[in-house]
Amino acid sequence: MSNKKTTPRFENLSEKKLIGLHVTMSLVNNKTGELWKNFMQRRKEITNNVSSDLISLQIYNPIYFQDFKPTSTFKKWATTEVSDFNSLPNGMDTLVLKGGLYAVFDHKGSGADTSIFQYIYGTWIPNSEYVLDERPHFEVLGENYKNNDPNSEEEIWIPVKKK
Repeated sequence: MSNKKTTPRFENLSEKKLIGLHVTMSLVNNKTGELWKNFMQRRKEITNNVSSDLISLQIYNPIYFQDFKPTSTFKKWATTEVSDFNSLPNGMDTLVLKGGLYAVFDHKGSGADTSIFQYIYGTWIPNSEYVLDERPHFEVLGENYKNNDPNSEEEIWIPVKKK
């Protein structure tokens, strides 16, 4: 595992306005592909984007990680950041992502390889000065993101607070 992948930088995120689609799912009943396919077919309907970055966001119940089961459900969003909510495409929803401290991991590799998440939640957090904060977790899929490509790059944003 490269050092860059395992050592996060810390960012104090400002509040963001997001528009997109969401589903409730579990790791066993994973609907990520279907969600993103639906979103990508409609993303041009969002006219007030702040950037071309896409945001894959998860909202977990407070006990999700304490009592982890692959069947536990969470809300998954396919979104993009917008300047305001003045033009909302039909059938899409808004989400205000509250600001706060995040550990940001730069990840290179296929999204199908989940070892980075096993490392973050199983090794890095327990051995760090931080605990998970009850805010959304998300990945920024920028211009170097390539779905299921080993050379794909993304940023993994994990909400944290000091122990």
